[in-house]
Amino acid sequence: MKKHIPNIITCCNLICGCIATYSAFRHSYQDAFIFILLGALFDFFDGRTARALGVSGRLGLELDSLADCVTFGLAPSAMIFTLFNHVAYPSFMGTEAFFRVMPFTAFLMAAFSALRLAKFNIDERQHTGFIGMPTPANAIFWGALIVSSEAWLTGPRFNALFLFLFMILFCWLLVCEVPMFAFKGRLSWPKDKMKIIFLVLSVLMLGSGPFLFRDVPTWTGVFRSLAVCMGLYVVMSIVASFLPKDEE
Repeated sequence: MKKHIPNIITCCNLICGCIATYSAFRHSYQDAFIFILLGALFDFFDGRTARALGVSGRLGLELDSLADCVTFGLAPSAMIFTLFNHVAYPSFMGTEAFFRVMPFTAFLMAAFSALRLAKFNIDERQHTGFIGMPTPANAIFWGALIVSSEAWLTGPRFNALFLFLFMILFCWLLVCEVPMFAFKGRLSWPKDKMKIIFLVLSVLMLGSGPFLFRDVPTWTGVFRSLAVCMGLYVVMSIVASFLPKDEE
């Protein structure tokens, strides 16, 4: 029985991704994001449970990738798809063709997430770190951003072209050859200095979010802070990749 426990946890991740996708298509962004976060929680524990029980195997690895593709690939793509139906379109894109086609470009995110997960499974370099942005971090960033800043994203200062280019940037980040932080094992100073600084800044950001963003409800401020933390994760990972190894 115990060999099935990690796979059950992984399937819970998959189910969360399905519910998140359904909620996103219904424009229930907050519900979608909550289920993405729940999926991330299950994703965090399935591998650890398998190792603790001594039942790690190829089946669990493949199932985990399939679940992640839904929860962290399809679900955020569905959120962006729905957002494309509500953002402003610049004048040169104000035609029926753009209105029909642009929302479907959101599924590029799902495709690049699948590519990212496939590369991770066969890349021996990623046992101790990540090469490219992890799919959970990408999904959490987009979920937190859309939930906390929908009014701005659909306002006159933002438009479909900006959304498309921003999405393409993150598609590239998923598969780029830039090392990203991985919090595996114990952290030590100064070897893991940048990781520790990131964690401290993230805790401070999340704790002060409700006070920094007083113009929005408390949880919206927390979600906005979470989006900032995910952006900080990308920036600090890129900066750390340029530092000499003995200075990280």
